Amino acid sequence: MFGLMGKILRVNLAERKISEEEIPEEIAKKFLGGRGIAGKYLFDEVKPGIDPLGPENKLIFMSGLLTGTPSPSAARYSVVAKSPLTNIWAQSNSGGRWGVDLKHSGFDGIIFEGISKKPTCLVIDDGKAELRDAVDFWGKSVSETTMMLKKTLGEKFNVAGIGIAGENLVKYAAIMNDLHRTAGRCGLGAVMGSKKLKAIAVKGTKEIRIADKKAFQEVSQKQYELLGESIFGAGLQGYGTTLVLDIVNVCGGLPTRNWQTGVCSFAEEINGEALNEKVLVREVGCYACSIKCGRDTEINKGPYRGQKGEGPEYETVAIFGAMCDNSDLESITMANYLCNNYGLDTISCGSTIAFTMECFERGILTKEDAGGLEISFGDSEMIIELVHKIAKREGVGDLLAEGTRIMAQRLGQDSERFAMHVKGLELPAYDSRAAKITGLAFATANRGGDHITGYVQGPTFLASPFLVIEDSEIEDPLKENPEETKVVKDLEDALTVFDAVGSCKFMGMASDAQEICEIIAAVTGRQFGVEEFRKIGERTYNLERVFNIREGLTRADDTLPKRLLEDPLPEGPAKGHVNNLEVFLDHYYEFRGWDKTTGKPTPEKLRELGLEEVIGQIYGGEK
Repeated sequence: MFGLMGKILRVNLAERKISEEEIPEEIAKKFLGGRGIAGKYLFDEVKPGIDPLGPENKLIFMSGLLTGTPSPSAARYSVVAKSPLTNIWAQSNSGGRWGVDLKHSGFDGIIFEGISKKPTCLVIDDGKAELRDAVDFWGKSVSETTMMLKKTLGEKFNVAGIGIAGENLVKYAAIMNDLHRTAGRCGLGAVMGSKKLKAIAVKGTKEIRIADKKAFQEVSQKQYELLGESIFGAGLQGYGTTLVLDIVNVCGGLPTRNWQTGVCSFAEEINGEALNEKVLVREVGCYACSIKCGRDTEINKGPYRGQKGEGPEYETVAIFGAMCDNSDLESITMANYLCNNYGLDTISCGSTIAFTMECFERGILTKEDAGGLEISFGDSEMIIELVHKIAKREGVGDLLAEGTRIMAQRLGQDSERFAMHVKGLELPAYDSRAAKITGLAFATANRGGDHITGYVQGPTFLASPFLVIEDSEIEDPLKENPEETKVVKDLEDALTVFDAVGSCKFMGMASDAQEICEIIAAVTGRQFGVEEFRKIGERTYNLERVFNIREGLTRADDTLPKRLLEDPLPEGPAKGHVNNLEVFLDHYYEFRGWDKTTGKPTPEKLRELGLEEVIGQIYGGEK
């Protein structure tokens, strides 16, 4: 194969058996790689209704078609499984270099099945794989585990693994690689922990075959040049992702005090400029990245002085900052370091803490319930203490480790109203009342409340062209225009392909679909046009939707928290606005080819996408 290595590892942890398999060419052609191929294996091999933390769940790592090539920002890998946080389809994605090293080791991906009897790690060295005992690593942090493995195996090995949050089955535990990079969403670190799999160390020197090297070099160089000319790309290089914090705040869409308002009065104390002044050491980037939106940082004052790491990114700053009503950038940075070392998703962790603060403010959660803790908005020291307790499932942290949906179910007292999640996945830091179409993207994302599935914030909050697609534009973010639902559908499909090829989605700021197709064609050596680009994204997205339908999801689950649907924003440019999803949903389903009553992809749509074999799984015996 060109682009792909053509092989995956299958690791049975219960039996401690490893085997190699070839990826069928038909699957590679229909799903490309990464999220696409991984999702196909997950759909075929995981039965509906299984326990996400049980032996029947499978944890699948898969690099992208372009991952490891000189294509701009082609560094990413995907992980899929059934989520312990949402109980539906889960996918997480990470950059850095680990996915590149996995591919250079000779394999596109790894399928883990079963549960090991004792802590273990997988070591892959240039095509040779073995399971090793990891008892000595259990209970260690991400950084400790990484350093210990590198000392044992050699510095050239790259490590992806979990911290104690994954071991303790925190429902939003993350998988960490390259120390600071995160496959963060959906709790896949808990799945890894449930399998007693502590880490995967990889090293390799194998070459990735490219069909037309000259054409590939030409189109890649063009992409680098376009990215270098992008104003937004330059902004990301200068300020990292925190560049967008001021923009979102000006729009009145920066969630503050657990989404009670969309305007943060202290934004200038935690924005990109403040981060540069207070904690920035240097810019860092993933493999083959010219933007370098990552930040190496060090805390220079206060109780956490001397602590070093990478980040925080926009989501972390907004959630541990504005959402928790916390203006202390040093504590936000420290919370980020802790989440990375414990292996926690900062979005879900910070959101759960903000939800807890409001529950305490309203008397729903008492001091007695919290084990004597006083939990209030703006308490930076308490944020740090709660991160520790969540990772260790200690005291009230055991409740917070379940996420906001389970917390609200247990606490009751109408707390579900302001539990800010969709389908169990905590929402990112963009208030959709200030950009209406964003609410539809949150509601329909296959993995739950998520901003990067469709990244509709690009053309709304940021007023930035993002993966220019014909007939897809938004005129007024505060108006609910049903025809604009096509934007969400188009971006969901297109960015699904980005996850399949392993490219950073920020490449969409400088690319259109045709240019991505030219890169894919040069790598694979086959004709690849925009129509196929769209079809592969749509096919993958629909297969994931069918996975969720099998798990019992319906149209009723494509919704938002009541706060967004019923509570008008109290101030800012979007004052008085709420979300009205019903204006959008019928049109979205129509564009998708889904049944408007049930939310199921119609048999006709599934046949059109070459998914005839799944029709019977959601329509009984119908073919």
